[in-house]
Amino acid sequence: MWLSRYGATYKNILKLGLPLILGQLGLIITAFADTMMVGHYSTEALASASFVNNLFNTPMMSIMGFTYGMTPLVGALFGAGRFDRIGCVLKNGLVVTGLFAAVVIGIMMWFYFNIGVLDPPAELLPLIRPYYLLYVVGLIPVALFGVFLQWSYAINRTLFPTLLLLGANAFNIVGNYALIYGRWGFPEMGLTGAGISTLIARTLPLAVMVMVFLLRKDWAVYREGFRSGLITIKEMAGVNSTSWPVALQLALESGSFTLAAVMSGWIGKIPLASFQVIVVTGMLGFCVYYSVGNAVAIMVANDRGRGDVHAMRRDAWGGYHIMLVFMLAASLLFLTAGRRIMGLFTDDAAVLTASVALIVPLILYQLGDATQITFSNALRGTSRVMPMLWIAFMAYVIAGVPAMYLLGFTARLGVYGIVLSFSVSLFLAAALFLYFFLDTLHNNSFNDTNE
Repeated sequence: MWLSRYGATYKNILKLGLPLILGQLGLIITAFADTMMVGHYSTEALASASFVNNLFNTPMMSIMGFTYGMTPLVGALFGAGRFDRIGCVLKNGLVVTGLFAAVVIGIMMWFYFNIGVLDPPAELLPLIRPYYLLYVVGLIPVALFGVFLQWSYAINRTLFPTLLLLGANAFNIVGNYALIYGRWGFPEMGLTGAGISTLIARTLPLAVMVMVFLLRKDWAVYREGFRSGLITIKEMAGVNSTSWPVALQLALESGSFTLAAVMSGWIGKIPLASFQVIVVTGMLGFCVYYSVGNAVAIMVANDRGRGDVHAMRRDAWGGYHIMLVFMLAASLLFLTAGRRIMGLFTDDAAVLTASVALIVPLILYQLGDATQITFSNALRGTSRVMPMLWIAFMAYVIAGVPAMYLLGFTARLGVYGIVLSFSVSLFLAAALFLYFFLDTLHNNSFNDTNE
């Protein structure tokens, strides 16, 4: 009975999701390699990378979230067989996302010139500043490639962009080794070398994707729509209406991690470095969850294009079943091999000890994270995205920030309390996303994107 109801759903989600998981695992390997190389280079470089990487979580996730608004639009058109319109949506999506990225870059440059307001350890500023600027420039290719990525996902072409990402990740690992340590005739540049390598690795997939889009024969119908489609206020507003709420939702979610990194820096260099280690370790769960979540969003959007409410519900719950399996696997991995994984990132015994102490709160929030990712993406697939913003505000700002400070400082639990507070915000978000997804289907309100 169970397999007869969900068997096809499992198959379709895994067919879409496995290439995404493969790509995300490539990102995890790259993040692990980055952290390992920087961590073994020096504790100062690791702490500086932690500060910048976590500070840029919010702008990076907001830009990625903005591109996620393409999924319900393109996915619904694809499900309805309106292939001629998809190229026009892609064209307007590139323009709107470029403008959004320009605003984000302006904000981050203000922080660069006023970095003292974030109170980083003063001795780390000479390492932080050049790495920060390289990260800013990298936001441009991330934004434009993200639009192509979500377009390709929404037309059920997940393998090709995954291969691009894997190639870029491999390049980044090799580039990091060469430029951080000064191998094969390259200068030893430490953390700055890691930033240069990452910038190049973020630019290459965009260049290749544009070239293939212009030449690939089976994409001719999308290319023709791209060429003939007009850039208009109406088209850009359509993209914007499903993009900015998702962008702000992910900005608030990732912003809680950014604030957590800043608070960890208030405690000291070792807590800040250990927070970076736990965040990178936690990516083993998060990136896989988001791959499955993206597949759920694609399938729900395709179902919406066909007007099939029953399939929307079935695909969301089928995706959640798969998500729970991955959540249990990640939790077991953290429990049994967490110390060995974290030991890859640092030779500093104090950093390793502080990191291992954070395994329990890391495991505690996995169920909340997996659940909120499933149903936030299911809700995104319906195109009813406005509630996502208010849910994120309630969970990550109204509940999450006070919990972070109370557990970390008032209760004197330090970084342990900061990581423990993620359970408060993630479980609240999970409950609210589930409620609004079910409410959307019950009231057939998924056709109103402005609700």
